[in-house]
Formats: sequence, C-alpha cells, structure tokens
Amino acid sequence: MPEDAATAAGLFDLTGRVACVTGASSGLGRRAATVLARAGASVVGVARREDALIAWREEAGGRTAAIAADVAARDGIADLARAASEPFGAPDIVVHAAGINTREPADRVTAEGWDQTLALNLSAPFFLSQAFAPAMAEKGWGRIVNFASLQCYRAFPAGVAYGASKGGIAQMTRALAEAWSGRGINVNAIGPGFFRTELTAAVFSDPERAARNAAQTCIGRNGEPEDIDGPLLFLCSEASAYVTGQVLMVDGGFTAK
Repeated sequence: MPEDAATAAGLFDLTGRVACVTGASSGLGRRAATVLARAGASVVGVARREDALIAWREEAGGRTAAIAADVAARDGIADLARAASEPFGAPDIVVHAAGINTREPADRVTAEGWDQTLALNLSAPFFLSQAFAPAMAEKGWGRIVNFASLQCYRAFPAGVAYGASKGGIAQMTRALAEAWSGRGINVNAIGPGFFRTELTAAVFSDPERAARNAAQTCIGRNGEPEDIDGPLLFLCSEASAYVTGQVLMVDGGFTAK
C-alpha cells in the first residue's frame, strides 16, 4: 500500500480504542457496534435484550462484551457506566443509538409516551455521556456520537414527542461540544434518513410510502445498513479531529430538497 494511502487508512483505524454502543441489539445500533469492532475497537454493546446481544457478538467477532440494561433508567446510569468500563477499560468512544418512536398524534400524546420518549432518546444520551466524560477528559481524547434524525429539521405526522427529543439531540450535541471539546472530547451526531430497521417498520410496511420517501432523496433510494459505516467511522476516529458540534445527515439528500 502506498505511504499516503496507508496514512489515510490509519486515520480510521480504531485499534486500541474502547467503544460503548447503546441500542446494540438491533438496527443501526447493531450495525454501528459491528462496524466499530471490525475497525479494531473493543466494543461493549448495551441493550435490554440479552439474547439479541449474544447474537450480535457472534456476528461482530473481535473483542466484544455485552451488558443487558435499560439505559433510560436514570438511577442505573452510574452502575451502567462502571459496568461498561470493566471489560476493556473506560470507553474512548460512546455511540448513543438506542431510541424509541411511540408515533402518537399531537392531540393524543400521553404523559407516559412523552416521558418514555424523552427519557430514552434525550436524557439517557446526556447522563451516560456525563458519566463517561471525566475519563475521556483525563486521557485528552474522546468521541461521542449521538443519533439525530430527519425530525431535527422536518415535522412528520405523529412525531411530536420523537421530533422534540431529536431536536433536543441536535442542540445537546452543540452544547456538549462547546463544553467538552476543549478537553479533547469531540461531540457530533449522525442524522439517518429512512433505513429499514425495527424503528421504521411502520414506514417500510407501506411500499408506496417507502417509495415516496426514496423519491424525496437526491440519490433516489432509501438507506442501506452499510451507508452508515463510513460516516460513523469518520466521527469515531482520528479522521474527525477538527470536527465537533455537528449533525451529519446521512439521508441521501432528503433534507437538501
């Protein structure tokens, strides 16, 4: 390999890094945890379903560990952070992919649905990041990647609670970048378009709706799991050393039209 190419490849090499990924049992969280493991990181996957985490570890290979936990349980955050640091040491990289969309219309949003959505989609990423930040700052290197959404910028039907939580993610990303990047912790977010996952099953169960969404993009198709790989590795690696406080939309140009 030419020297320049080897140097460029090294920017994305995560050998020696430790990552914690929430929502690692399914969807884009599972994809993210697998990609980081295959890039050389030691990865701790967190999700509620232990059986799905076992399946993920078999799929990912590499150095992995799993913790079955509900990241939305506020009183369990400190214990979760300690447990995630035990297998390989304190994480250098944290990816917040766990999420929920209750899809309640505005005039029928329940207190339970609202609280559940904000707790998992917004509060959990903040408080877990807060728990991991001191160790990152001590090392002078950290990467926090939140999962944003099209609904940071667009209003969708029955998306009040979800959209509010993801709008909060966008602003929280900027605010944490302002607070922590001076100590070596870069904070960014990925905003996926329409990818076929458990969270978007309601969308893809309607072929006409899925086709309309694809037509709304500049590229002309909906997302495939592998479309997340490059942006994720960029934001988790040395390649993004001078990038912080940004929401990178991985949506085929959906928000550009």
